[in-house]
Amino acid sequence: METAGPFAALAAQQKRAKTTEDDDASAAAECDVSIAPAVANAAAKPSSPLPSASPASTAPGAAPRWGVAVNDLDWSYPGIDGQPVAGQPPLIKNFNLKLAPGSCCLLLGANGAGKTTLLKILGGKHMVPKEKVLIHGREAFYDTGLTTSGQLSYIGGDWQRDVAFAGYGVTLAGDFPASKMLNSIPGVDEARRKKIIEVLDIDPTWRMHQVSDGQRRRVQLAYGLMIPYSVLLLDEITVDLDVLGRADLMAFLRQECMERSVTIVYATHIFDGLEQFASHVAFVAGGELRFCEPIEKIDGLRDLEPGALLSTVEGWLRKEAEIKREALAKKGIVPKKVFEYVRNSGWGSGRTASTVSFGPELGMKHEGIKGSSNAVMRG
Repeated sequence: METAGPFAALAAQQKRAKTTEDDDASAAAECDVSIAPAVANAAAKPSSPLPSASPASTAPGAAPRWGVAVNDLDWSYPGIDGQPVAGQPPLIKNFNLKLAPGSCCLLLGANGAGKTTLLKILGGKHMVPKEKVLIHGREAFYDTGLTTSGQLSYIGGDWQRDVAFAGYGVTLAGDFPASKMLNSIPGVDEARRKKIIEVLDIDPTWRMHQVSDGQRRRVQLAYGLMIPYSVLLLDEITVDLDVLGRADLMAFLRQECMERSVTIVYATHIFDGLEQFASHVAFVAGGELRFCEPIEKIDGLRDLEPGALLSTVEGWLRKEAEIKREALAKKGIVPKKVFEYVRNSGWGSGRTASTVSFGPELGMKHEGIKGSSNAVMRG
């Protein structure tokens, strides 16, 4: 006797849904009404300043109002039980961000401000409560179709991996041409593939185990840009590019925003030429969004003069550092930079050699190697 298991039930459900979709499509074909103009008008609307309210609900069939929406998000890395560590304040605090389609937003802040963590959350790489992070009205974490379809693209970090007894940060490489990677992506329009390769000045015959860091970065970018996306998240992706490569890439991305209403969030510390690229600037400090405004509304950036972004952001960072020092001083805390020895049983990371060091007497710490990153002391 056969029983209908869960897969059979799922197949039946999908069959019923397919029949319903066909009926709806037939009914729609009889109507002389098109929503294309409404979608085009919604995409053509200029980006608006950061509102304080939550995003309005989207009517069925209407284009989403926000390309990226973060609503009152508090988040921290979980412990081994999957829950936030008790007593630890959230890493991302009361975060609200709204970006309309077509926005080019620079995500700025000091090292450790939470930019990379935020981009990974937007990219659906960390679980968050529902309705907190939406990409075109869809759940960034729970709706996996966003990333599998390429509609949501995250490009960040280096192509590296950890190899046991070899070390951390081993470059991903292989004796094959760049074309083998770039031609392996299915469903890409050939004209788009050719254009991206041209913009990034990639030689398809490059052998991936012989390229420089900058050339490897170009291939990584091309790989991530091939499938047309609606939201693009970039984390320090121009650090290895030369001036021409960075300028051509920024021009291409700006064109994507203008022609396809792509929403881009770009975290960087390199500001050369970005005055003409960005439509919005978001400044993050201590896991909190200080502000997100159109670039023409920000003091010091209205005229979009070359170098204005660098000097303006430098002022923000110095002010933020001063506020942090004053807050610690009020608590009677004097910040100290103290070196802490890594305790790992005397073995260096990814190495077979012992890194245990002894002082003049057995077991005593040796001050002469205190600053060494490869020194391990046993307590």
